[in-house]
Amino acid sequence: MFELIPEVGLRLPCGAGTLRFGMDERTAQWTVATVADVRDGWVCGARWAFSAQYRGLTLDVYGDATDRRGRHRNSPGLAGIGLTRDALTLTGPSACPVVFRGIDLFGYPRAEVSDAVSENLPPTLRLSGDGLYLTAVSVRAAPVPAES
Repeated sequence: MFELIPEVGLRLPCGAGTLRFGMDERTAQWTVATVADVRDGWVCGARWAFSAQYRGLTLDVYGDATDRRGRHRNSPGLAGIGLTRDALTLTGPSACPVVFRGIDLFGYPRAEVSDAVSENLPPTLRLSGDGLYLTAVSVRAAPVPAES
């Protein structure tokens, strides 16, 4: 089970540990590598990114993000995490639960999940999907305040 913790990061399955916002790339990759093979990735505005596959889910992680002009660090260390379902599994619950506040986001129809979490959804958490079930969820670190 993956557990989204918006202010902290993502707890990984099988006791593999927690991806914590602000952690460095090497530590984040090592943590994920305990449950899945890590592959290099790319995210615009991030100095590093990688992905991994786990039981029908794609985990995307990026860090050291900069502002829109690429001048200032917006989120040092791990800045964002996303989980996307395999296109072949979109007609039913996910093989691996992705949980937020006790609710399996990929385990119930999108309308039910939206009703259950809509009032308490933090601004750093995004849910996506226009079919019967959600297709993706992402959480990001709160940006560092700009220096004046």
